[in-house]
Amino acid sequence: MIVLHYNLIIQNLCRNKGIFLDIGYDFLFISNKPFIWGVIVLELNDVLHGHKSIREYEDKDVSQELLEQILDAGIRASSSGNMQSYSIIVTKDKELKKKLYTAHMDQSMVIDAPILLTFCADFNRMRKWLTLNDAPVHFDNFMSFMIGAIDATLVAQNCALAAENAGLGLCYMGSTLANCNQIGEILNLPPNVVPIVGYSLGYPKENPPLRDRLPRHGLVHYEQYNDYSNEEILEIYKDRDEKGWKRYMDIPKLKEMTEQLGLKNLAQIYTIAKYTQESHHQFSNTVLDYLEKQNYMNNK
Repeated sequence: MIVLHYNLIIQNLCRNKGIFLDIGYDFLFISNKPFIWGVIVLELNDVLHGHKSIREYEDKDVSQELLEQILDAGIRASSSGNMQSYSIIVTKDKELKKKLYTAHMDQSMVIDAPILLTFCADFNRMRKWLTLNDAPVHFDNFMSFMIGAIDATLVAQNCALAAENAGLGLCYMGSTLANCNQIGEILNLPPNVVPIVGYSLGYPKENPPLRDRLPRHGLVHYEQYNDYSNEEILEIYKDRDEKGWKRYMDIPKLKEMTEQLGLKNLAQIYTIAKYTQESHHQFSNTVLDYLEKQNYMNNK
């Protein structure tokens, strides 16, 4: 049985086809077959292959009913031992989003989107349950953090797919983990809770082109890992080098930055402009210090 929001699906499919359509009807279409509109067939692949990062949003609220459907889809994600060692924080309050704006490195969608979702590794809840049931209480080590981080990430992607299927857009923000200490303070996170993944969520106001992806043969290994030769690396990254560089040259602000830094290729952009060694050392120490503070580094 497939239950779809008819008008939202049509709008989403139209956006993916480069067509904008405004429909005023809202009802449920229920079928045991894929939904067909004209020659367009809604399948899982339409959502999976149509993902775009959305940074501009309509001034339109997401209904509580739709939000809860998205959250319920997330909760059905796989979870280690079915412990569900995560929590989801929904932020709509404008004043709270203003505080999060700085922690998220002044990204405009934090303010502009109607909703921010923050997915946290969370063993606080389970540790309380263990205590109430006279069970040994631990889950305060790095392995536990990794279990919670993976659980939170799986839930986040389930929610993302459900949201995009309903015609919403989103943009993941790496600042959630990079500045986990600031975000944790703003969201009032207790020990054994750490923000891992977050994204803005709302109705898209833009329709950016699909971004390129590395070819399958450069990412998938059969049976065992097969390390790459120099020739294979150059072939795998050939399209990325060309399309990525063109993107930077086509956006005046990015082109100016690239020229000012004297960068000659996309690889240099990645490690000189975007992801410097110094910044990653800083963020690494931020995360490690916060894990200590949040009681996740008892490893002896």
